Amino acid sequence: MPQQGIIFNIQRFTIHDGPGLRTELFLKGCPLRCEWCSNPESWTAYIQPGVYKTKCISRKKCGLCEDVCPEESILNFTRGKLNSIERSKCTNCLSCINSCPSDAIKQWGKSMSIEECMKEIRKDKGYYERSGGGVTVSGGEPLLQSDFVAELFKACKDEGIQTCFESTFYADWKEIEKILPYTDIMISDIKHMDTDIHKKYTGVYNGKILENLKRLTNEQRELILRIPIIPNVNDDMENIEATADFILNELDSHVRTLQLLSFMRLGEEKYASLGMSYKMQDVKVNRKSFQKHVNEIANYFNSRGISCLVGTKEKE
Repeated sequence: MPQQGIIFNIQRFTIHDGPGLRTELFLKGCPLRCEWCSNPESWTAYIQPGVYKTKCISRKKCGLCEDVCPEESILNFTRGKLNSIERSKCTNCLSCINSCPSDAIKQWGKSMSIEECMKEIRKDKGYYERSGGGVTVSGGEPLLQSDFVAELFKACKDEGIQTCFESTFYADWKEIEKILPYTDIMISDIKHMDTDIHKKYTGVYNGKILENLKRLTNEQRELILRIPIIPNVNDDMENIEATADFILNELDSHVRTLQLLSFMRLGEEKYASLGMSYKMQDVKVNRKSFQKHVNEIANYFNSRGISCLVGTKEKE
């Protein structure tokens, strides 16, 4: 049976996740629960509905979602409009999505074959060739679908298309080995060097991630590293210095670029659509002073001999 992947978004003409113009596929499923994550729809590995109550026509005028739902009393209405779904009872049958005429219920995720993905990828092959771009697979955590990614990247390489893999690398090495022969560029975050703090804010310890990054450099793999700079989480100099020490002592010359990503409140509407709380909603930052702070962190890394920039667009 052909490999199928669960994909929640495909973006064309991206310029941030790898060189040149790229087609980026975002795969569902992630073992981390980063409090600042802007893609909560990526967390579960299965297709699921999201509710956008402002688009609901009304229970009285429509009510089709309620008519087709096989479960009893799991659709919650406020002032006649669909407000949420009882997730513990929902079987993700997607009947409500297929019946909704106003897109008030959105489908997060789609099952796609390798060939279906390649049809999308081939549309922009000319742009890859002219810009030095290619295909990027991100997530979620795409290593949860490593067999699919390996087959997809193999198909890309067979057609001369550059591949880039963006991952937390929180996975067993055997999953990483599957994609290595077909991957040109690798991108990963370092969220925090302290394992307990990492666990507090992401839900997992960082030992497996750091060991895999070291092992990738032993395989002579070049890395693009990123640090999401989160106020009062990982932006203190103790952590920044520890990160620089790790890069210099453990990853040596295999880091192509270190990119700093400034915290922004993104994805709040997605959290609401999934009936989830956004844990960073009380975080307030003065954008001007925070950006100055991020630039100072970048200057520190550069002073240590680590090529560092703010943002994801690499220097020409």
